[in-house]
Amino acid sequence: MSQLIIGHKIAQDEWTRVIPPLYGDEPIRKQAGKVVMFKLHGEDTFTQKQIDGTEIPASDKILLPLPIWLANKEALASRMAAGEIGIVLQTHEPIETLAEAFDDLNSLPVIAVYVQIFADGRNFTLGNLLRTRYGFKNELRAVGDIMCDQLFFLKRSGFNSYQIKEGRNAEEAIASLNDFTEPYQSATDDVPVWRRVSR
Repeated sequence: MSQLIIGHKIAQDEWTRVIPPLYGDEPIRKQAGKVVMFKLHGEDTFTQKQIDGTEIPASDKILLPLPIWLANKEALASRMAAGEIGIVLQTHEPIETLAEAFDDLNSLPVIAVYVQIFADGRNFTLGNLLRTRYGFKNELRAVGDIMCDQLFFLKRSGFNSYQIKEGRNAEEAIASLNDFTEPYQSATDDVPVWRRVSR
């Protein structure tokens, strides 16, 4: 069964996510006695060795990490024009780098926000900014460490598709999109209940 939810339905994924190789020579970070698995804001996402070693499929629709796109954009220009390229933005990457890479973000059919390990709310912030500040109108996908109890809030932050991790039940995840009926806070998908109720 597909693990992709688009809107409120399980859908077949037309996109192949390109993942750079791991070489085992990444430095291990420690913080407060714990190994830190997520990267820090502004840190390079991939080494040059990983970028050079990434195999990009020659056909079909592909989701590319932003640094891989930036390193190969001239060679992939025709595929971008054909709507075959989507971008994966990791939560530690500055959104300004993505915005500066494209004259119009809506030239991208899909932007995916990847969470390596959920540790904070940067994915929610990125979704909100892409919808509000940058006016992105196409598919906004959440990928990576996506938990069912986040889906309602991801939807409120502007996401409209969700790649559920293997081993988690996508049908159960759909139900969590409706965890609440009358949200009190403002969001990208609705106005708060206190603005809709006449007193």
